[in-house]
Amino acid sequence: MEKPLGWGWEFRQKSSMIHQIDPTICPFASSRKTTLAASSFPAVWHDSHEGRLEAMVDIAVAAGRHTLGYFRRQELIVDLKADESPVTVADREAEQEARKRIASRYPADAVAGEEFADVRGTSDYRWTIDPIDGTKSFVCGVPLYSTLLALEYQDEPVGGAIILPALREAVVAAVGGGCYYSDDLEQWRATRVSDRKELSAAVFVTSEVQSFVDRGDPSAFERMQSSCWLTRTWGDGYGYMMVATGRADVMVDPICKAWDVAAILPILSEAGGRFTDWAGRSTVRGGDGVGTNGRLHDAALAVLAGKASTPAQDDAHPTRAS
Repeated sequence: MEKPLGWGWEFRQKSSMIHQIDPTICPFASSRKTTLAASSFPAVWHDSHEGRLEAMVDIAVAAGRHTLGYFRRQELIVDLKADESPVTVADREAEQEARKRIASRYPADAVAGEEFADVRGTSDYRWTIDPIDGTKSFVCGVPLYSTLLALEYQDEPVGGAIILPALREAVVAAVGGGCYYSDDLEQWRATRVSDRKELSAAVFVTSEVQSFVDRGDPSAFERMQSSCWLTRTWGDGYGYMMVATGRADVMVDPICKAWDVAAILPILSEAGGRFTDWAGRSTVRGGDGVGTNGRLHDAALAVLAGKASTPAQDDAHPTRAS
């Protein structure tokens, strides 16, 4: 009798096992090539930053595919970090895969990541890695997790990649070089945000409602939900990809780290949208984030700040006839 489907993972509470480990090469779910043809993107991808932008995509795809060796594996062990967030061997090995490839090609560059200590560089470049953005989805066997990789030059993001290995989808961008989407991790086509101009017609996505509570502003979620047409928790990197491809309009992170969003700013900018912190600053280190199609950005910020009335508020306080 076949074993019933179930992921079978278990938690190890507050594990301290977040140290350097010897990488184990896991079998990928797909053997299709990861190297991109030079003609996949405009010449700026190859000509600027000594080829780092094209390399960014290759590295992110390879790191993302590494996670598939553990995805939906019955015996997966889930450790809890000090902040109670989950981490797995897949997170650690995928980050090591990216670090190994970066060090091989650009040894002078700095590297920052979620799971291991920063590596100081001697060049003007820094790579920022989130090996599995959406580990909670990953351990539940949900394919909406992503691998994020950003390239920064003199502390400014110049390229970003969101790879969804289990879905074989991705969106990547280079500042001045456009934003591109793939549904097979091989062929790429230009992508743009939606053209919606009213929050009342917008799709609002976020990762977890509890994060608004953790921020100390649970009413911000209710304000956004009341202001938009549809609310879904298609969050993490997947939510930002939805915005970049025009399938959603507003993605909100009440709490985030640089590795969660460093790739997002160039992606949304090149797709015609905007990414800022809740104060409206164009930064990936503000501690929170808002990504939109651009047209709705100011309105979304106003709602989050409680400076705009919502439909519910309007109903509660109807305009009096003069």
